[in-house]
Amino acid sequence: MMMLFFMSIIIMIISNIMMMLGMMISKKTFLDREKCSPFECGFDPKSSARIPFSLHFFLITMIFLIFDVEIALIFPIIMTFKLVNMLIWTKTSIFFFIILLIGLYHEWNQNMLNWT
Repeated sequence: MMMLFFMSIIIMIISNIMMMLGMMISKKTFLDREKCSPFECGFDPKSSARIPFSLHFFLITMIFLIFDVEIALIFPIIMTFKLVNMLIWTKTSIFFFIILLIGLYHEWNQNMLNWT
């Protein structure tokens, strides 16, 4: 029990020393306004937070996330090509791609893909 206590103390001391060394060695300065501010949706974070921002940034982000998840869902379909029945694989793949095309058509009709 005592050994566990001493080991946890040693681990905390080493981690604190490493964090202090990292803070002292790092080249990050707080003098430059642009380097200190994070990039957020195309508006200046140092100004008032109540100003409206373009909803188009949000829509583009949602479209990117949806298509990113869809790509992650396509990989297992490709990997299971040889493992399952060809008829079942074809029906599943066609159904999935039809859903993707319907979503793309809906986004196109709503003019979400036009940057205006």
